[in-house]
Order: sequence, then structure tokens, then C-alpha cells
Amino acid sequence: MESLLNFDDVGVKIVGIVGPAGIGKSTIARALCSGLSNRFHQRTCFMDNLMENCKIGLSEYSLKLHLQEQLLSKVLNLNGIRISHLRVIQERLHDKKILIILDDVESLVQLEALANISWFGPGTRVIVTTENKEILQQHGINDIYQVGFPSKSEALTIFCLSAFRQTSPPDGFIKLTCEVVKICGNLPLGLHVLGSSLRGKSQADWIDELPRLKICLDGRIESVLKMGYESLHEKDQVLFLLIGVFLNYAHVDHVTSMLAKTNLDVSLGLKNLAKKYLIQRESSIVVMHHLLQVMATQVISKQERSKRQILVDANEIRYVLEMAEGNGTIIGLSFDVAEINELRISATAFERMCNLAFLKLYNGIHAEKAQLHIPDEMEFPRRLKLLHWEAYPKKSLPLGLCLDNIVKFNMAYSKLEKLWEGTLPLANLKEMNLAVSTHLKELPDLSKATNLENLNLSGCTALVKISSSIVNLHKLSELGMSTCQSLEVIPTLINLASLERIWMFQSSRLRVFPDIPTNVKEIEIYDTGVEELPASLMHCTRLTTLDICSNRNFKTFSTHLPTCISRLSLSNSGIEKITACIKGLPNLQSLVLTGCKKLKSLPELPGSLELLSAEDCESLERVSNPLNTPNAVLTFTNCIKLGAQARRAIIKGSFVRGWALLPGGEIPAKFDHQVRGNSLTIPHSTSNRFKVCVVISPNHQYVKFMELELLCRCKVIGNSVNSTDMKFNLFRVSEYRTKHLLIFHSSLTFIDASEVSRKIVLEFTSKNHVLDIIECGVQILTDESDGSNNESDEASDKESDCESGEASSNKEDDEESYKSQSREASEEKDEGISDDGNHESLSRKRKRITSAPIAVAFSFVVVDATPPPTYGFHMRIDEDEPSNGFHMRIDEEDDDSFANETSESEFGEASDKEDNEEGEEFESLFEDRDEDNAHDGDYGSISSKFLHM
Repeated sequence: MESLLNFDDVGVKIVGIVGPAGIGKSTIARALCSGLSNRFHQRTCFMDNLMENCKIGLSEYSLKLHLQEQLLSKVLNLNGIRISHLRVIQERLHDKKILIILDDVESLVQLEALANISWFGPGTRVIVTTENKEILQQHGINDIYQVGFPSKSEALTIFCLSAFRQTSPPDGFIKLTCEVVKICGNLPLGLHVLGSSLRGKSQADWIDELPRLKICLDGRIESVLKMGYESLHEKDQVLFLLIGVFLNYAHVDHVTSMLAKTNLDVSLGLKNLAKKYLIQRESSIVVMHHLLQVMATQVISKQERSKRQILVDANEIRYVLEMAEGNGTIIGLSFDVAEINELRISATAFERMCNLAFLKLYNGIHAEKAQLHIPDEMEFPRRLKLLHWEAYPKKSLPLGLCLDNIVKFNMAYSKLEKLWEGTLPLANLKEMNLAVSTHLKELPDLSKATNLENLNLSGCTALVKISSSIVNLHKLSELGMSTCQSLEVIPTLINLASLERIWMFQSSRLRVFPDIPTNVKEIEIYDTGVEELPASLMHCTRLTTLDICSNRNFKTFSTHLPTCISRLSLSNSGIEKITACIKGLPNLQSLVLTGCKKLKSLPELPGSLELLSAEDCESLERVSNPLNTPNAVLTFTNCIKLGAQARRAIIKGSFVRGWALLPGGEIPAKFDHQVRGNSLTIPHSTSNRFKVCVVISPNHQYVKFMELELLCRCKVIGNSVNSTDMKFNLFRVSEYRTKHLLIFHSSLTFIDASEVSRKIVLEFTSKNHVLDIIECGVQILTDESDGSNNESDEASDKESDCESGEASSNKEDDEESYKSQSREASEEKDEGISDDGNHESLSRKRKRITSAPIAVAFSFVVVDATPPPTYGFHMRIDEDEPSNGFHMRIDEEDDDSFANETSESEFGEASDKEDNEEGEEFESLFEDRDEDNAHDGDYGSISSKFLHM
């Protein structure tokens, strides 16, 4: 915000703040008004309730006069000012520097009346908050601050401050807190209002309140959210209600198809709703916030019964269906079956509802208690576009079901054994969901569903084969077949030109994977009997993700992989060998081999790689030398059979942006500055590049899945320099069976190499003290040392290769010779293996521990400055985004902040609580997996300088 306001500019500036209702725009504006008032010598004006001013029934000119009178009265601190024309405001304020806040602006007329830059004196700043970005652009306001939803951790903090007046929930309230935050959907208004309403109440009170909170809005929340709805055109209001009740998370094209031939202008209406932040469009998906959905049902409930187009009250719908009391006004029914104990649907229930297009019956938490009686023959309305009936209780659909106009057919969790006989005209069908229909034995003929895009058969455990009619579904883009435990045969898919995603889990009887079309982008095959992939795979020129996880019969690739692959996961598979062709994948960024227990070697990998996860590859002995992966994070956790050559290749790696983790109990000899313990002093040299190695081991305080952080304080002792704190975050790894080496490069580019008489002190600690720091070492890097190390390593590798070649007179001798050399070399200190025992015995003796992200932080302090300043230097590497690399942020902070930070307990950690499971659930909410929701402006302002390692 400060950069947008740009106080160095002496001219007049107007800045907009936009975002959905309840996001905190007004809160930000009030904070700015308070914080900036001194800059304007207390001459500030906060104009709120502007939306209400549009409803007072004045003409446009009279409204502008009225608004300008209000502005003048507040700026000049004079009550009851009256003006006769619109030039007065310029005459009175042209020489005055003012801060003006226009809160909740709804129309362009308001901006024309109050925000003309020619009316005010130099240095004036006008801040406008609105839910409609378009009116800012129409008024020529281009400096716009977008307020996004807070992160999960920020949302928890906001709620806890309102509910408990502290940043975390007390014991016993963790799960309840998580549920309420989920209901609020991270909306600050909801978090604050619901938090305040629950403050001081007991656990029992919270439990009683939760059901009501899920379906009813607090009056304060409703009054704010409803303003946007009431400002809509009547047709757009209907569209809003239909999305809120039936079409949330639907594809834009599906929404358009379902509302075709109505009097709604769907395309324009969606744009209008998006402008007012009543919906969002995420990758062509229409998304409405949960609280807005609740508001939609409340709006419907308050309408006159005779005029309701949509019915949502379960008891009202029961009466209509049992007594056949529907009418032509009704276009949609939606209710929770759990709210009805028994329902006997009349055979003529839908006869009078000739315009019914949306039918949705869904299951609540007690739906199994509801008894539904459905007649064998029942006439369905021909205009039906959506049939969403969860847990349909009968073996077959009623006779008389007309699906000619159906767009979305959702019968998930049904007891259907068969859908229909013969071939139905399904030209409008785009989505078909039969998930977890565990009694379904066969699919009907779908050859006429020529526009079907999404077919979900996941959980159809009785399904033995899939009809060959799917070969005609040329528009099918997603095919889900997870947990089809009886599935043995899938027809060829090669003619499905639009197919982009295939996912299949837990289909153990499936041995042969069918041929696939060239346009497939994602293939996910988990826990199946598939032994190899089809030859057609190599022609998939758009394939980016290939996950073949937990397929124990899958041993190797019998075909070349397409060069477009960016993510390849073979974790927990039976693969024994990675073919050398993997080097020829120039776009490969992530290679996941976790738990490949039969894998013995790794070939040369592409330089594009950013993540290699080889955790628990307990047979892995050899890796390519050199690795040639300067930007990659390499995790070899629990790879206890790594040979001497492999260890050398990993340790000598050039980690421009990454790091490496591998088993080891001692610092290799090439780290010529090393010490037992967690503190190390090294002299300053002409080179500011160095490599760091730390021996770590989780201790008894470690709790499964706890986030691990390794912190390092570094003090530069000598002449005054720019000092910094550094922090590395390592993503979660599997359980540790022994000690491990963490290795990374660093480049202290801010140190002036010409200065002398300086030393650097490194102190390693563990956040929450869950890691023991056994040893630490540093190798100062120079051009000469790089060359000598490479020559030494190459000579050693050649010697090792030579010895291996001489010993390989036959296959058995060669393998035995290699194992012998690996065992001997693994005891050498140069490879970092501890002398106090081998890994096998350690792994049996140690308690198995599962790890989580580790972080390293450095801080540098100028010692001869008075007082010595400390600067924050933070780094992070995420598992999901390894390409981010290491990024440094320099912040000046108190010298005690590092100690305070390292001593703080992890927010949400439940190791000291009675219920560990509850704590883990709470802690997991701090893992922000979806960066797309990050807002442009944080809640705090930090002055930062970025460097790159």
C-alpha cells in the first residue's frame, strides 16, 4: 500500500482497495486513516456507508450535491454545509492537503462526485474501497490494492484472537476451532464475528452451536454479504441463487449448458457476479464462498412461498413430493435427506413441475436413518438438466426417467446394479458420476453420450469390465477408475482424442493398461497389478505428470518416455532399474522414488531436475558421477547401502539452489574446518563461497510428523559489514533410521573480500530442541579447491571403476566385488560414515522416527558496531515448489530475536497434549499448499532486501 500511495509524489493520487465483502477492506482503510493522519496534520475525512447513500431516492445531480456537502462538512469540520453547485468543492479545497477515505463505493456516480484529482491541493491522497474493480478502472484509477484471503495460519490466528484472546486455541478446543474456521472459509469478517460469538463458551456449547453455524448466518455477517446481492439485477440475482444451491464448483461450460434456453444472460451474469466478488472463476470453474452459499439459502427461505422458484426447506419439499403439490414456477429442488425421517414420493410428484431443471438430494451425517420410498414408475420432468441423487436406495432407476436434456448425472454412493437397458439419447450429457456405487456390475451403452467430458467410476468395486462403447466418447477429458477392485479389462482408449487425465487406484486385478491417446496430460496409477505401460505412451506429446506409485509388479520401462514429462513418480513400486533414457528428459523437474526397495542404481539425470526424492531406497548403492543436478534438492534418507562412489558424487555436488540429505555419522575430511558439537569458528578468506555439512539426528523429544528446523547463527567478527540472518526450511522426509548429513552451499556476497582481520562464528541449534547437532563442518570454496577436489574425486572414481572392471570376470564376481568395495569404503571418514557401527545395526536399534521439514537459519552480527546490529536473513525451500530455490530476506531485528524465535514452541504442536491426533490436525492447517490464494498485500509490512544463493 505504501508504494501505491507514493508519498514522494507531491501530486494528488487516488488508490483503490478491492476485494469481496467481509475481506477486511474497511479495516485496512481505517488503519490507514489512523496511521497516516499525522502526515496530513489531522486533516482527514472518512466517508462510510456510501452504498446506503445510493438508496435515498435522489436524482443523480442531487446525489452528487449531497455527497459533496457531506465531504465538505467532514473536511472543514463544519456541520450542515449546503452548496448550490458542484464547483464549490474545488473552490474550497484546491489548496488543502487532505487524506480522504471513500469506503464501500458502489457506483461511478459516487466517484464522479467525490474523487476528482483537480479539486484538491498538492499531496492529497484519496483511498477508495469497493467490491467492484470495474468502476475504479472506469474512473481512471489504476493504482489498485487487491485484498486476498488470509492464509490458513493467519485465519487461525484471527479466529483465536477473537474467540480466546490469544493466538492459539486452548486444550480441548483444537478440533472445534478447525471446524469453525472451515465454516468461515478464511473470511476475516466471519472469523471475527463467529469467534466473538463463541468467546467464553464451554466445549459443550460449541458442539451445540456448530450445526446451526453451518446453515445459518450471524445477522452481522448477513447484513454485509447481502449488500452485494441486493445491488444485482433481478436476472443476476436468480443466477446467484442457482449457483449457490446447485452449481458451485461447476465448469463454466456446464453452467452455460444447464441454463441454456432460459431468460438468463449467463455469460454477462457470470461477469457481473465476478466483478462484485460474489463468485470466483478458477481455471474455468465457478466457485462461491461457503458463507455466500448459506446466504443464498437464507434469501430463498425468506421469499414468499408462492413465488419461490427454488425450494430448499426439507419439510416443504417433503410435502410437495408426497402430495404432488408442485407447480410450474418451481425450477429446482435441493434438500438434505438427513433432515427427513421418511419420504414416500408420489408417482405423480413431478407431473405439475413442468419447468423443473434441477433436482438435488444429498446426504447429511445421519442420512442412513432416512427411509425413502420411490415408486417403480414415475414420470420425470423432461427439462431436467441436473440429476444429483446421492445414495439412491434402489437397484434400478424408475421407469419414466427422461434424460434427453440431462447435463450432469450424479448418482454417487447409490445401490444401483444397472442403470438402464439399451441406448439412450444423451447428447447433452457432459458429466457422469457413479463413484462408490458398490453394487454396479455393468455400464450401459454410452455410445450416444457424444459430449460426455467427465466419467467417474471410482469405488465401483463390483464393476468387472467397462463397456466398449466408451471408445466413441471423443470429448471425454477425465476418466476416473479408482478402487475398481474387480476391474480386469479396460478397452483401448487410443481413439479418445480429448482425454487429458486418467486416474486409477487400487485396481489389483488389472494387469494390462490399455493404449492411450496422444493428448493425455496426466496419468496416475496407484496400487494396481499393472506390469508395464503401453508402447503408445512414447507418443503422448503433452504428458507432464506420470505417477506410477505402489505398483509392485512394475519393474522397468519397456518404452521410451516422452520428453515433455515434468513430474515422474515411481514411489513404492517394484522398479529395479531406471533406464539411461531418463537423461533425455529436458523438462523433468521432479523425480520421486520413495520406497523403491529394489532399486540399486541411478543413471545420469537431466540438469533440469529440481527434486530427487529417493527416501527409503534401501537397496540403492550406485548413483551417476557426476550427478549434474546443481538446482536439485536431493534426499537419500535411509539409503543405508549407498557405496563410496555414490557418496562422493553426492557430497561433491554443486548445490546452486538445492541441498542434499544422506546417511552419515561424520563430517567428510574435505570439510577442513570442523568441530564436534554445534559451534564452529572459521577464518575469513578472500573467498566468500563455502560448503556446509552438519551431522543431525532427531532425539527423544521428536514427535512423529513434527516440523524439524535446524537453525544456525553466524557472526561476522571484524569491521562493520552488512550482517544477516539466514534460515533454510527443508521439507518433510521419512523416518530417520540413523544419523544423517545435511549439505548445502552458501555465498556471502555482501562481505567485502578486501577487508581483513575477520572471522566467522557459526552456531547451530534446533528449533524446539528436537534435533541433536552431532558435528558441523565448513569447506571454504575457491577456484583452486574446486579444481583439486574434482581431480581427486575423478581419480578416485576412475580407480574404483578400474577395480570394479578387473573384478567383473563374471556377473556374480562383479556384484560381490562391488559390494565388498562399498562396505570397505563406507567405513572411511571421507565418505562421512561413522566409526561407531554400521547402519544396519543402528537401524534395528533406533526407534523409527518420521521427520518433517528441517530449516536452517544463519544470522550475522557486526561485532564492533555499537550496539552490534543483527539482520534477519530467511530462506525457504518447499516440497511442492522446489524451483523456488534458496531466497534470502534481510531484516533488521533485535539481537535477542533469534533466541526468542528458536525457543518458541511450534504453534499447533500437540506433543504435550493428551490428544496427539487432534494436535496433528491443527498443525496441518499451517501448511499452505495452495499459493494461489496468497494475497497481494500481507497484513504486515516488511522492508526487505533479497539476495540469491
